[in-house]
Amino acid sequence: MFSTPRYRAFPALRPGDPVVAIAPAGPFDRASFEAGLEIIARRYEVHYDPGILTRQRYLAGSDARRLGELWRALADTGSRAVFCARGGYGMLRLLAGLEGVAPVPKPVIGFSDITALHQLLQRQGLVSVHGPNLTQLSRLDGSAQTRLCEILESEAPAGELAGVETYVGGTAEGPLLGGNLSMLTRLLGTPFLAPLEGAVLLLEDVGERPYRLDRMWTHLALAGVFRQVRGIVLGEFIGCEEKDAEYSSADVLRELAVGTGLPCAAGFPIGHGAQNQPVPLGVRVRLDADDRRLTFLESSAG
Repeated sequence: MFSTPRYRAFPALRPGDPVVAIAPAGPFDRASFEAGLEIIARRYEVHYDPGILTRQRYLAGSDARRLGELWRALADTGSRAVFCARGGYGMLRLLAGLEGVAPVPKPVIGFSDITALHQLLQRQGLVSVHGPNLTQLSRLDGSAQTRLCEILESEAPAGELAGVETYVGGTAEGPLLGGNLSMLTRLLGTPFLAPLEGAVLLLEDVGERPYRLDRMWTHLALAGVFRQVRGIVLGEFIGCEEKDAEYSSADVLRELAVGTGLPCAAGFPIGHGAQNQPVPLGVRVRLDADDRRLTFLESSAG
């Protein structure tokens, strides 16, 4: 049997604490960014470098700009949290430049392409938060915003989330790891994938047709991922349908999940959908796939 890594909780935030906003990946709509900033600024003191508004092709500025901003944010002892502006693409390009960084334990919040950053932090043994990017935050209902503050500030576990469907029955316990399916497959074979042994694996995605979901899932299987993890939590898969097909993306994912034999429940409100409830990564959870329930057993903040 393998031993399951333990991850270090971040210090709990308090209202008024200084936090930073960064853009390590794609460029973004300024109005959506400012709407998200306004929400965060109601509770925390938000800082960001004006260079965050830079745009270079499909990136939020050059690699050097984004890397410098990210390095400073991770190492800064004066800020208490890091909020990512957007996913898109670009975080992958920065990973090699982050070798040697010693992140200060603090919550880093984001999802989608930011999965690559979460994996780096879990390799460092740190808890982070899979949750809305700033440009998405204002489009979500108040429950996601409230839950985010509770995860950042409370020393109690993050409660429970309910899924919609059981794909494979059973229960599993372990640290919740993962995020965007596409990004995780890009990290296979690199030194930046976090250890997945004993984990409960979270997967979500957007805009990937069913055969692409199959291809990426099969890539994980061939790499041995499903021999390492103990259970699978499927978030939302948005815009993943094949036009005029007689099958759905859910049909494909269900069949793939059954093939693993691992406890798996689907339809959790996590990812690119209208809710994207934040969840701490690296904390121990219990997945009851029969009851379609994910229970957080440890606090993310301490």
